Amino acid sequence: MKVLAFSDLHGARNRAEAIVAASDAADLVIGAGDFCNMRQGLDKAMAMLAGITAPLVLVPGNAESYDELLAAAPKGAVVLHGHGAVVAGLRLFGQGYGVPETPFGAWSCDLSEARAAEMMAECGMADIMILHSPPKGVVDRTSTGQSVGSDAINAAIARIQPQLAVCGHIHDSWGKRGTIGTSEIVNLGPVPNWFEIDPQES
Repeated sequence: MKVLAFSDLHGARNRAEAIVAASDAADLVIGAGDFCNMRQGLDKAMAMLAGITAPLVLVPGNAESYDELLAAAPKGAVVLHGHGAVVAGLRLFGQGYGVPETPFGAWSCDLSEARAAEMMAECGMADIMILHSPPKGVVDRTSTGQSVGSDAINAAIARIQPQLAVCGHIHDSWGKRGTIGTSEIVNLGPVPNWFEIDPQES
């Protein structure tokens, strides 16, 4: 199964065009949040992705709310936030928003560690976890070297052990990879990232 994943589009048309062009070869496309900027321009960002014909799964970042993304997503797209779905034969679980809370102010869609842990508690198994925020200590370093990821997300990945966990949010760690147990963790960024993933045995 060829999976194409990206994050943090932030309304960049050239980035969207490259992702849409690459998606022709994908069996599944994943967008890991922050499609627009500060809750503005989400409809335009979603229109930029309308050329994707493969199954499309999205989670909200901190730049758009779950309800806003549900309303704006292209027809047929699956939007996940604290729940899972089986898409293209793969078991997916999505957790959006900034975790822990960001310093960005009232526009930012954030969750406390406790609330994020509650939302992920129901997930028992996944082939891919789609996150906006990275796990604490893995692909979560700012330009100053500060680790700003989520303890709750780290613990959920360690418990669930998906084949792959993708995230974004921390721009300084775009393209970085790491592991938690047997799970590969990738901070995506707004470029086509390719993965070969097949369903795990139950």
